[in-house]
Amino acid sequence: MRTKTVHGGGALLSLLLLTLAAGGSGEAGAAAAAEADALPFLGRWDLTLSTPGHELASWIEVSQAGGALTVRMVGRWGHARVLPQAEIIGDRIRFISPKEEEGRADTDMVFEARRVGAQLLGDTTGPDGTVWKWRGVRAPALKDRPAVQWGSPITLFDGQDMTAWRMNEAGTTHPWLIKEGALISPGQGPDLLTVAQFGDFKLHLEFNCGAGANSGIYLRGRYEVQVEDDAVPETPDMRLGSVYGFLTPTPPVSRDPGVWRTYDITLIGRNITVVLDGRTIIDHQDIPGITGGALDSHEALPGPIYLQGGEVGHVAFRNIVITPARASP
Repeated sequence: MRTKTVHGGGALLSLLLLTLAAGGSGEAGAAAAAEADALPFLGRWDLTLSTPGHELASWIEVSQAGGALTVRMVGRWGHARVLPQAEIIGDRIRFISPKEEEGRADTDMVFEARRVGAQLLGDTTGPDGTVWKWRGVRAPALKDRPAVQWGSPITLFDGQDMTAWRMNEAGTTHPWLIKEGALISPGQGPDLLTVAQFGDFKLHLEFNCGAGANSGIYLRGRYEVQVEDDAVPETPDMRLGSVYGFLTPTPPVSRDPGVWRTYDITLIGRNITVVLDGRTIIDHQDIPGITGGALDSHEALPGPIYLQGGEVGHVAFRNIVITPARASP
């Protein structure tokens, strides 16, 4: 039997006792030992990657069934996906994100970390071979509040100016524009963020997605509600009305490019309701974690509304109003 100092309380003690009962050998003993080794790493983790230029957000969910370790990951972009390889080696967790998902030509992206107190501390390498340190903290529960008191509505865009907003790239040659009372995304340009930060809220806006265009509405800068008319088919949890890569609209929705549509979105903790054109398509569901392209992974903190401008095509937005929740007494 292997011995080590790990965190896990009564559940971990039970697994160790199972290992002893099995004599520390054979299939039962090996399975119990594997479960004991994995226990400190199980659950959802918000990751922050420290690169030479800036910090990047990521997320993992570590689970185990039948002795097999599984890591589901949201990288710096893209959707939640199960990784092809994950394992516990001694007191470390190791998982691999394929090069195709990371935009690399030659090498996969290998992550390794140890559990240090309440954190995961590890490293990986950037595309140029530079070492990137990364840190993982337990994703907060962000429980729903059954009785929310709402504050006064705040107009974020009235069709005339962008004083409530800022672009994330200064001096860009492809800025957001105001045309005929609507904000127009630049197409492969900067993102547009509110200056103010928000916790729980109700958000109303209208959008008009051009043919073949793509954008998204990031809630607290971390959870993307999809806006798209992509030519390439994707899975239902990546289409219009979805919380990208996690939650699927039910029933499925038509995309109808070139037509004005309305979103009414309520976010309380990580619980979300999405209403499209007056019809509820996501009803009080919890968002497991951040989506690709998130500003950061600090889920417990308020954040901005951000409109995605880096994808192709043009999407127009108008009548953007947010109603923040009042603080709990």
